[in-house]
Amino acid sequence: MFARVSRARYQPDKLDGVAKIMQESVVPAAKSQKGFRGLYALCDRKTGKSMSISLWESEEDAIANEKSGYFSEQVAKVASYRVEEPVIERYEVVAQG
Repeated sequence: MFARVSRARYQPDKLDGVAKIMQESVVPAAKSQKGFRGLYALCDRKTGKSMSISLWESEEDAIANEKSGYFSEQVAKVASYRVEEPVIERYEVVAQG
């Protein structure tokens, strides 16, 4: 399995809006993507820091997802709430509980 981690900072008073978009739009759209295995969205309501972790069957699925334009479309949905651009990192999942 493979993980894409996206870290960003949002306006703290806008986090409920970000969460709503993630739950009602981003997650349902992700479920239709090839190789998608899950998504976690985390936030610190005091600082506006957030992290999303999407899980993929393989690195190839994650990369194909990014190249398709899907990922950019999802990031754009919450762009107006962001204070800084997201930082994207990719990891192999080596243990799971």
